[in-house]
Amino acid sequence: MTANSAPSLSTTIPTGPVHAVVADDFLAVNRTLLAQLTSRIPLVETIGQYIIESGGKRMRPLLVLLAARSIGYQGDQHIRLASLIEFMHTSTLLHDDVVDESHMRRGRQTANDAWGNAPSVLVGDFLYSRSFQMMVDIGSMRIMAILSAATCVIAEGEVQQLVNVGNPDVNEATYFETIQGKTAMLFEAASHSGAIIAGATAEQESALQNYGRYLGLAFQLIDDLLDYQGDVDAMGKNVGDDLAEGKPTLPLIRAMQTGTPEQAKLIRQAIRKGGLEQLDEVLAIVHGTGALDYTRQRAEEMIDKALAQLDALPDSLYRDAMTQLAHMAVNRQA
Repeated sequence: MTANSAPSLSTTIPTGPVHAVVADDFLAVNRTLLAQLTSRIPLVETIGQYIIESGGKRMRPLLVLLAARSIGYQGDQHIRLASLIEFMHTSTLLHDDVVDESHMRRGRQTANDAWGNAPSVLVGDFLYSRSFQMMVDIGSMRIMAILSAATCVIAEGEVQQLVNVGNPDVNEATYFETIQGKTAMLFEAASHSGAIIAGATAEQESALQNYGRYLGLAFQLIDDLLDYQGDVDAMGKNVGDDLAEGKPTLPLIRAMQTGTPEQAKLIRQAIRKGGLEQLDEVLAIVHGTGALDYTRQRAEEMIDKALAQLDALPDSLYRDAMTQLAHMAVNRQA
C-alpha cells in the first residue's frame, strides 16, 4: 500500500529564521539521510523515505548543527552526527505510532496505517541499526557512550509512559521523569554530542547539554498543553488524543490538584477509561482551573533555564538562533 506523497527531501528544509542560519548544513544532512537509507530491500527505503520526508521541525538535528557551529566548528562530522540523530528519532516515531495505534502524524497517514505494524517496527529497527553504524564511522567513543546511554533512557521513558496510561495517581514528579526520558533525553544528547564533536570546553559542553535538556522539557510541556487547546489543522493530530489514550499529562495532573473533588473525580474516571466521551467536560475543567496556564508557566521556567546556559557561548549568529529557538518552543501553536 502507498501513502500520500511529500516534497522531495533532497531539496527541502524546514522554513524559518533559525533553520536558515544552518541552511547549507541542513541540505547536506538531507543528502546524507537519503544516502544512508539505501537498502537491498526496497520496502525499507520506501517506508524510511516516507517517514523522513513527512516534515516536522527537525529539532534534534538542528540542535546538533547549532551546538557545533556555536563554538566555531568548521569541520563536517556534525553533518553525519545530525543525520544519525534524525534516524534515531525517526525510528522512535515508527515504534511509537505502532504502540499508540496512531493513524495520523503531521497531518499524514502513519507508516503503520499505510503498510502495517510489522514493517513499521522492522524499518524502525533498521534505522536504529544504521544510526549506530554511522556512530562507528564518526569514531568518537564519548559520543557513542552518550548516544547509546540515551537510547536506553528513551526506551525506559517510553515504557514508563506506557505504565502511566490509565493511572490517575501519576504525580508531577513522575510526569517530569517520564518526559525527561521519552523526549528531553534526545534533545540533550543532540546538543551535548554536537558540543563534543566540535571540541567544546568543559563549561561549553555542560552548558549545551543542559540547554538541550531544558529545551526538550519545555517542548514536551507545550506539546501536552496543545493537546487541550491546539489547532487540529496546525498540529496534524486531533485535540484530546492524549486523553483518548488515557495519558495523565501535566494539564490533567494540575487540574486534579486544583479543581473541586467532583472535577478531580471526573478526570480520574476519564484517565482510567480513556476515550473521548468526557472530552468537553475535561476541556472545561483544564481551562477553568488554570491548568493550562500552569503548564505554560512550567515550560517558560524551563526556557529561562535553557537561555541561561547560552551565557557560556561566544556571541554569534548561531547563539542568537538558539535564543530564538528557545522562544519559538514555548510560543508555537503546533
